Amino acid sequence: RRVLGGCCLGITSPSIIEMQSRAIIEAAMNAIEAGVDAKVDIMVPLVGKVEEFQNQAALIRTTAAKVFEERGTSCDFKVGTMIEIPRAALTAHKIAEEADFFSFGSNDLTQMTFGYSRDDVGTFVPAYLGKSILLDDPFVTLDTEGVGELIKMTVAKGRAVKPSLKIGVCGEHGGDPRSVKFFKNDAGLTYVSCSPFRVPIARLAGAQASVEN
Repeated sequence: RRVLGGCCLGITSPSIIEMQSRAIIEAAMNAIEAGVDAKVDIMVPLVGKVEEFQNQAALIRTTAAKVFEERGTSCDFKVGTMIEIPRAALTAHKIAEEADFFSFGSNDLTQMTFGYSRDDVGTFVPAYLGKSILLDDPFVTLDTEGVGELIKMTVAKGRAVKPSLKIGVCGEHGGDPRSVKFFKNDAGLTYVSCSPFRVPIARLAGAQASVEN
């Protein structure tokens, strides 16, 4: 179920995106002036149609141009999208024509693919595991049979348009060793992102996957 959030909120309340984009670009420019090698990737969330991304990317780029004019200097930045909705996966070739990068929101993609609510999983997933309907909690270890196929399809469609397209994943799956192995060896992702306490696990799992591959 889509609620008024993500790009829907940005399209209906563009001032929020203008404020956020300005803050990101100005912070990056301040960091660069202080000698930091800041690299800016701005992600548009919950995109389901390429037109949603086009709308938000144009607003972000227009806002950045205003900041550059005000400050008399500029910085490099990229505008990409989260792939969290199955429709985005199915139309990844269209979105790749417009986006600088993809990042899978694997938690939301899992939720929308299964039709499960993360708020309710505790009420039925233990029973599903006990009855072997599920072999793993899909919010802990990626469902490679279903969600994983969507991810592989997205990568193939996106890189058919842009062979060097940077594609990663953010979410708790990025710190799960079995999921990291799939992302690296089966899906061909560029990077994983996860919460700080999972970073050592993710690094080790990534290294092991590289050796196995």
